[in-house]
Amino acid sequence: MTARELVADERTDLVAFLRTLTSEEWVASSLCAGWRVRDVVAHLLYDTLPLPRYLLEVARAGFSADRMNARAVHRWNGSDPEQLVDAFEHSVGRGVFATLAPSLALADVLVHHQDIRRPLGRPRAIPAARVRRVLDHPDPFTSPRRRTRGLQFIATDLPWSSGDGPEVRGTGEALVMVIAGRAAALGDLAGDGVRVLRTRFDSP
Repeated sequence: MTARELVADERTDLVAFLRTLTSEEWVASSLCAGWRVRDVVAHLLYDTLPLPRYLLEVARAGFSADRMNARAVHRWNGSDPEQLVDAFEHSVGRGVFATLAPSLALADVLVHHQDIRRPLGRPRAIPAARVRRVLDHPDPFTSPRRRTRGLQFIATDLPWSSGDGPEVRGTGEALVMVIAGRAAALGDLAGDGVRVLRTRFDSP
């Protein structure tokens, strides 16, 4: 499958999952600091915007990703969950990032999908092709190299490994999440490299 197809499939799965959430789950905390589930979804709506509108939003936010995210969360704050899901569904099979940078779009939506599922205690079996693609192409905006340097990461549920040094072993999903900076996944890992990895979450 192409990266664009993987993005479309992941977004389709997330849409289906979001439609199962209760009103309480929509306002539950996600793994993203300060963001509720609904705020994560509001962030993901960036790829529903046409390119001129997206560039305008970037300029209005002063080219700051944090300010742009805050603006998106605020803009959708009065919307009900159904409106959020309907809007996000429009990004399936389309979107500037899904078209021009599909690996980045896949990493973003897959990690945020898990940012929602993990705190809610709603695990899933992620297709191996998606996990492997994100492991091979992590989101560069999450500074993955800062956490992976000098360590060997080994997936225990699919044929994938990368790097050299003390071992960090875990499921592909757990590796994806920790490489993306989610400390919540550290407890799912094993190996001599985990001790080193933990220190990288305590320092800039």
